Amino acid sequence: MQRLAVRCVQGPLRALGPSRYLSTTPPPPSRSKRLVTGSIFALTLTGASLYFLLPSDTRSAPTYTELPLSPRYFTPATVVSNLDSGPDTKLLRLALPPQVAAFAAQDPSSFKAVWSVFIKDDDIQVERPYTPLEGIDENGEMVFWIKKYPRGEVGRWLHTKAAGDVIELRGPLTTWPWKDDTWDEVVMISGGTGFTPFYQLFHSIISNPSLSPSTQFTFLHSSRTPEELPPASLLNPLITFAQENPARLKVNLFVDQNESKSSGYDLSVTRINADVIKRSIGLDKEGKSWWNWLYGKKPEAPKRRLFLDGSSDSGSIWA
Repeated sequence: MQRLAVRCVQGPLRALGPSRYLSTTPPPPSRSKRLVTGSIFALTLTGASLYFLLPSDTRSAPTYTELPLSPRYFTPATVVSNLDSGPDTKLLRLALPPQVAAFAAQDPSSFKAVWSVFIKDDDIQVERPYTPLEGIDENGEMVFWIKKYPRGEVGRWLHTKAAGDVIELRGPLTTWPWKDDTWDEVVMISGGTGFTPFYQLFHSIISNPSLSPSTQFTFLHSSRTPEELPPASLLNPLITFAQENPARLKVNLFVDQNESKSSGYDLSVTRINADVIKRSIGLDKEGKSWWNWLYGKKPEAPKRRLFLDGSSDSGSIWA
């Protein structure tokens, strides 16, 4: 998954001294440098050993079946289904114990977008965060879109699970707190399974016109190929809603390559970069507003824009 980063360098660049230009063979490391390097290596090895060998407050947390969900302990959930949804991805459906589901239904305020849970791999006692696509439904079930990576321990472990298996999770944990009526425009940029927090935001906020009714949303998603896009069961509701409510939501899909030409979606074969983002939300045209100002029309106040990067848990403001 690619991340969009904007960096600036302030102040003049300083030229390197002559010795840096003329030196062709690096000097041998001094004894003090060797000692520092060795110390860093030893500390790194020690830290890694402590991580895997010593007990963790979270990984060794207790498991309860009759208490509300909490980040402080684990709750068992039963696999309802685990269906293939594309190359190395699955849609995993989990059911909470009835009493836990009842607690969640009684206190929906604890599950405001955007939130996630940690799922634990019982075999190696490692946990990773995952976002429930539609929160907890009326049946006490959660659905996750899980990708299997070559070095992703928990993802590969989850792909092996079958209906009836029990998985432990803890949460909810706030990934990013949504605030009503705060932003004029929210731009969501994602790639791969970074799609999931934005789908949760769509399900709980965007699709409800009574919540932040004046906020406009733009969703830009990128995958390597059309086959790696989110499954139709997730993409189609987004696209249909955007077509029916163009003032509320715009959806643009991007791929690195499209050899099949038959995905069924309107795809742009390019990477998401600054120019693409500006065109998608009309920033490339806002520079012309001085013409109206010159001839008596007062320019509009700058929009309060929030840019959310699906590869991280933070938002950045770019006005």
